[in-house]
Formats: sequence, C-alpha cells, structure tokens
Amino acid sequence: MPVLVVLIVIFFTFYLFYKIKYVRSNRPAEKKWLSSKSRIALGLFVCLFGINQLFLYHTMITYIVAAIFILMGGLSALSGVKAYKYYLPYAEKEAEHIEE
Repeated sequence: MPVLVVLIVIFFTFYLFYKIKYVRSNRPAEKKWLSSKSRIALGLFVCLFGINQLFLYHTMITYIVAAIFILMGGLSALSGVKAYKYYLPYAEKEAEHIEE
C-alpha cells in the first residue's frame, strides 16, 4: 500500500524532527513536551509499519509480529498523547516566563 509507506516515512520524519528539537532545547518542560510529541510519532510509525506488514506477507509469524507492532505502537502513541496533554501547560508557562 503506497499510502501506508508515505505515512510511515512522514511519521518517521516527524520523529527525527522532534528528537532533534529535543536535543537542542534547554528548557526542561519543553524537553518533556517535545519528547511526548516524538513518542506519538514513533508510536504511529511502528503501528503503521505493523499494518503495512499485514498487506505484504500472509504467514502466521507475520500476523503475530504485526499484532505486536500494532499493539506496542498504539500504546506508545496513547501514552505520548497523555504526556503531551500533561506537559503542554507547563511548556506554555515556561515559554511565557522566558519571554518576559
């Protein structure tokens, strides 16, 4: 599925982008916020990779590995969303405090 491949590449690119921003940031709350965004991107990458494998190969091993990838990617993305919502107000306060 070409659509899945494009989405996989996009989410992997977002993961790299947010990790680079994480390394370059000096603010602690912003680092945690960026880390949660990269966790979301990585989780979606792994989940979509597992879904893509279901279309490529049709063996029992593939189904098991794809199910593990989908489950782990989904849980990682879900925990990233929770962390994102938690750290967003702190990152905003930190950004406002530094701008003043």
